[in-house]
Amino acid sequence: MRRLGHVDQNQRIGAKHMINRIFFQHPQSVDESYFEHMWFALRFAALLICAAGAALIHAFIPAACEKTASKIIATLYARTHNRGT
Repeated sequence: MRRLGHVDQNQRIGAKHMINRIFFQHPQSVDESYFEHMWFALRFAALLICAAGAALIHAFIPAACEKTASKIIATLYARTHNRGT
């Protein structure tokens, strides 16, 4: 009979595998640590927010930020293209 709250060896191994898959497998596939990948992704998100803001401004004032969003997207593509290959 199992004790309440008892975790067997298979459950521990399964949990470790799941944590590794969720948090570490992808960063390792692009040759980064968890925190290096976090920093890269946060900067990427910040630049996407800037691009969205530029596009929003451009929507209301067509002469403003004419190429800003597309330049940011091109820069992000160049940074991410062929990562992990």
